[in-house]
Amino acid sequence: MSSAEGGDLVARVEGSAGIIRLNRPKAINAVTLEMFRDIDKALDRFEADPAVSVILLEGAGERGLCAGGDIRTLWESSKVNGDLGKILWREEYILNARIKKFPKPYVAFMDGIVMGGGVGLSAHASHRVVTDRTKLAMPEVGLGFFPDVGGTYLLSHSPGEIGTYFGLTGQTMNGPDAIHARFADWVVPAVKLPELREALTKLGSGATAADVGQLINGFATGETAGPVAAKQRAIDALFGFDRMEDIFAALKRDGSDFAQAALKTLNEKSPRGMVVTLKLLRLARKSSSLEECLVREYRAALEVFRSDDFREGVRAAVIDKDRNPTWSPPRIEDVTPEMLAPYLAEIGADELKFN
Repeated sequence: MSSAEGGDLVARVEGSAGIIRLNRPKAINAVTLEMFRDIDKALDRFEADPAVSVILLEGAGERGLCAGGDIRTLWESSKVNGDLGKILWREEYILNARIKKFPKPYVAFMDGIVMGGGVGLSAHASHRVVTDRTKLAMPEVGLGFFPDVGGTYLLSHSPGEIGTYFGLTGQTMNGPDAIHARFADWVVPAVKLPELREALTKLGSGATAADVGQLINGFATGETAGPVAAKQRAIDALFGFDRMEDIFAALKRDGSDFAQAALKTLNEKSPRGMVVTLKLLRLARKSSSLEECLVREYRAALEVFRSDDFREGVRAAVIDKDRNPTWSPPRIEDVTPEMLAPYLAEIGADELKFN
């Protein structure tokens, strides 16, 4: 476990707070397998320490909490039929579930960019703080993937079809919209975070979840809805279908600027990724727990890891950066039930299991 300032993860006790700092500012704190393991060890330590009453997750640097998982390394493993996906996602998803059930208050400072794997470390926290700088997104469909790390659980519990919209388009939420979508709890101005951080370290060893909530509330603006929330009625009408073809048809019929912009965005995404995402979101609506969704996501993620769409999506967005992926199949109409089936199939001995 690294507690040195130079490590990719800093974990230390400050007063009554167990601090977990993602410490790769040049990579906007993109998370590696080793960092997930170090977070798990830190949580072991903080859970057992009676002096620690609250956990605080933060990101180093000015740009954001976390831009997601270390996607380049996954891409390299996928190209050679490696097993990094199987190992990393298993440990990451088990950690996501642990965060949701953690027995001590877990505060996430969701400042700046919060995407993908960063959402998994923060949006399952008991106390979720966004700011006036927050840019939160689940952009995985643009990589031939789907919103994982419990994203299907979170998005399916957003009001109406807001989660369907954010999951399929990968659009960015600001702080108030993250609260509306139920990804966060409070907006605190970024300039007040240092003061809130210090107050959290001084809460004392007997602090309860209610104490932490009351403290954060004193710093919060009270905002609960942003620009996308204002489009709720249109989003519910346009995205309230169980087939991608029907969503596309609704968007094409609707002449509004909003619908046309959404259509343009969806036309850039992986058709297979969209179909998989919509199916997982609809299944998640019927799921009672985060774990149930994570088991399903793990099955689908292993199938994604084997797919050309994932390698092509990452190539176009991260490796060559030409923003011009060639999806397989190229059209939504060409994604057959037979193509979808392996993403949902049980995987025997490889199933995700929780302690």
